[in-house]
Amino acid sequence: MSFLTGTIRRWWHTPRIRSAVITAILACGALAAGFLFGAWTRACANSACPSIAGMVTYDPEQASKVYAADGRLITDLGFQRRTVVPLSKMSPAVIAAFLTTEDKRFYLHHGVDWHRVFGALADVVFRHRITGASTITMQLARNLWPEDISGQDRSLSRKLREVQVAFEIEHNYPKDKILELYLNQIDLGNRSYGVEVAAQRYFGKSASELNVAEAATLAALPKAPSRYNPRKSPKLAVFRRNVILGLMNDAGLLSDEELERWRAYPLVLSSRSDFSEVAPYFVEYVRQQLDARFGSNLYTAGLRIYTTLDLDVQQSAERALAQQLEDIENGKYGKYPRDTYANYLERKGDDDITPAESPYLQGLSVVLEAKTGAIRALVGGRDFQDSKYNRAVQALRQPGSTFKPFVYSAAIRAGYPWSMLLVDDPISIQLDPNAPPWEPQNYDNKFEGQMTLRRGFYESRNIIAIKLGQELGPQAVISEATRFGVSSQRIPPYPSIYIGSAEVVPLEMIAAYTAFANLGTRAVPMAIDHVEDRSGNIVWRPKVVTEQVMTPSHAWLMVDGLRDVVRRGTAAGSVGAKFAIPSGGKTGTTNDGTDVWYIGFTPDLVGGIWIGMDRPQKIKADAQGGRLAAPAWTTMMKEIYERRPTPAEWIRPDSLTFAEIDNTTGYKFTGFCPKESHAIEWYLPGTEPKEFCPIHNSFLNPGSNPLNQRN
Repeated sequence: MSFLTGTIRRWWHTPRIRSAVITAILACGALAAGFLFGAWTRACANSACPSIAGMVTYDPEQASKVYAADGRLITDLGFQRRTVVPLSKMSPAVIAAFLTTEDKRFYLHHGVDWHRVFGALADVVFRHRITGASTITMQLARNLWPEDISGQDRSLSRKLREVQVAFEIEHNYPKDKILELYLNQIDLGNRSYGVEVAAQRYFGKSASELNVAEAATLAALPKAPSRYNPRKSPKLAVFRRNVILGLMNDAGLLSDEELERWRAYPLVLSSRSDFSEVAPYFVEYVRQQLDARFGSNLYTAGLRIYTTLDLDVQQSAERALAQQLEDIENGKYGKYPRDTYANYLERKGDDDITPAESPYLQGLSVVLEAKTGAIRALVGGRDFQDSKYNRAVQALRQPGSTFKPFVYSAAIRAGYPWSMLLVDDPISIQLDPNAPPWEPQNYDNKFEGQMTLRRGFYESRNIIAIKLGQELGPQAVISEATRFGVSSQRIPPYPSIYIGSAEVVPLEMIAAYTAFANLGTRAVPMAIDHVEDRSGNIVWRPKVVTEQVMTPSHAWLMVDGLRDVVRRGTAAGSVGAKFAIPSGGKTGTTNDGTDVWYIGFTPDLVGGIWIGMDRPQKIKADAQGGRLAAPAWTTMMKEIYERRPTPAEWIRPDSLTFAEIDNTTGYKFTGFCPKESHAIEWYLPGTEPKEFCPIHNSFLNPGSNPLNQRN
């Protein structure tokens, strides 16, 4: 080694050799300088570098935010979740943590921190490691123009473009503005861009409210957003957070005592792991409507969408339906013969493909504000993650006996009174000469003989509804259903429609009952109250759509009949005995037990429950709407009205007349009629009975039969 050193020293003291070496070094330096100058000038040639003029009107992509009726945030819709806030609205801890971590000399350099550049070169040469030298301004440049300054492109020209744009930004904008843009632009994981959305996403609070530990947790994310995600990797996130707290201590921003206190601070994340957990079927229903109207702007323009959803009502609906489905599967209503939801999830595992039709028991629930049609709750299925099929708006199901009110409403419109008599006995209808006749049955396979329309309605006797429909004709019933808004699907003119065989969209079917709640005026369902742009200007406000479909007198008669379903009919035990608020409704059960319903209403709310299998099949033995669906409705509405005032009952219109009748004959009651057959019935003027009961009359002509007379 000493020999080699001595030789080099002798060569260096030789003038000719020393001159040659110096010349070579200078030539290499000149070549390098020329190369760098050429690269510098070519880097932005032909407009390769983006113009920073657009920064004057900085308008990044912002997700649209979806709010509940009371202003609480439900979710956001967008490719990038971002909410732009000024630097003054950010916690000082956030600013300190990011500056310490990403660029501690930010306020001293002019776009490039040469201390870090030479330090990075030294690390490469002497420590054989690569360290970052990008300043906040350089990071902002590549975040604002990722296509022009691609982070994936590690070429010299890319780096030179980044440096040139950083210089230009620094020359034209104050430091605070650059820092504000950076903190609103940076990717902080989970499609959260900017510190405001990340603060809400991880900690459930605004960026202005973050403490030192929380700010350091966010400042840890730009290095590797996925790796240090506090939800996915809490231990790594805390480790990286504590490193940053140490850097803040080194910089004199934290005392030793403060450092230890914040390092010991627990990682407390927001209890809601993701926005999509709240009313997912409703959110998707809203998204589809907005996408059709606003297109791609929905995901980038930062719209503020105020919906009709009541989060408390939604939670009541979700809880009641989930509990009822679980109770059915657990055997509370008798043996359940099918696979349960819990067994399905256990068997399915995390990696299995979800089937197109869920094999377990499903359900839906909808609650509407009667006067406006505002959707207060919408549950389209049991598990949105497993099945995104929204049964409330996409399914077509047989409504069963919940369709019967349209038959009876058409009858009252035609002048038929509730006291009219029909006979519940076997019937045979020849629909096709080449096929056996249709011989419908009541649910209990029994026949009760002669009865009033009112009794046939509240006991839900199929034969009475079919006979009444046959008298009215199919077109009268179809027109009535259409008038009530059941119109998406064509209703075929077959006798079976009178007992609910025609498929309907559940939301339409439930909304039809707003006409009863409102004494004649139906309301079209609506999910969106209004939409604002990011400046707060209203850009769309859907109109409340209502239509009068019955006179108040006609409607009150129907409400009275529907209240009888609750007072003494098929929902007396499951609703009437347990729910004290004035209400009416109708149970529904298809003949084969594949669909069970209860649609009920109070003077201010309409709610509907459906339960069944995606692939129609018998739910279980003795499946009835009053037994399986109505209890969920009662549970839901009782909880809802714990937070709402009790509404006043419906006021009977003065135009109605009444009569005391014998409900076994339909005639006016006499002193000879049995006391147990006495009833007070209400009528549209001109439809009331004119004659006293001739059956229970000692002067009756033995040869006459008044039951053959229509009153």
